Amino acid sequence: MKFGVITFPGSNCDDDLYDVLKNTMNCTTVKLWHKETDLQGCDFIFLPGGFSYGDYLRSGAIARFSPIMDAVIKHAERGGYVMGICNGFQILTEAQLLPGALLRNVGMKFICKNTYITPVNTDTVITSCLQKNKAYKIPVAHAEGRFYASEATLDEMKSNGQILFKYCHPDGTIDDTANINGSIENIAGICNTSKNVFGMMPHPERAASEYLSNTEGKAIFESILKNVRA
Repeated sequence: MKFGVITFPGSNCDDDLYDVLKNTMNCTTVKLWHKETDLQGCDFIFLPGGFSYGDYLRSGAIARFSPIMDAVIKHAERGGYVMGICNGFQILTEAQLLPGALLRNVGMKFICKNTYITPVNTDTVITSCLQKNKAYKIPVAHAEGRFYASEATLDEMKSNGQILFKYCHPDGTIDDTANINGSIENIAGICNTSKNVFGMMPHPERAASEYLSNTEGKAIFESILKNVRA
């Protein structure tokens, strides 16, 4: 299993992801420059957080047209795994690989702090090692993280088990006061209908090492390896 981490102009979490995959999880991992047109044989592609192209226009709207995205889209359409974190999640919605959109946070402020999320669906590649109803402390850092989808789209997502994470309290309870950015129904992470494309706003790569005094995000990477490592 070979992992690829794409670097766009303005990415700032690519090194974090690369380090977790290569050094913490001991995976074969390469960096992919956004101007490349092939994925170098990678099986699982990560789009990292940051501010691609300075977040001009809309977050992820310009990066969606980077040359490498054609290969990413084709990879996903063939059933290949793709995961976007924060800005990467925004890029995947702009590329229509994931439903919905990420809007400006309620309050119009950048949020950078530890938060808690709980898994809604533990039957996916990235959540199978997580416990339902348990709160995981995972940091966020975004200004446009408010997930929105139409009522019809949201109903379809619920029926298909596409909602993966919701913002919650430390005890795992979910209510409006735990909703840090105003996301519809506290949604923090989703997947596509085929469950091979994933997106989440919190940063598990920033919570996967003893050096960071937080390893609660490591379970997401352990889930990936348990399910897809060859």
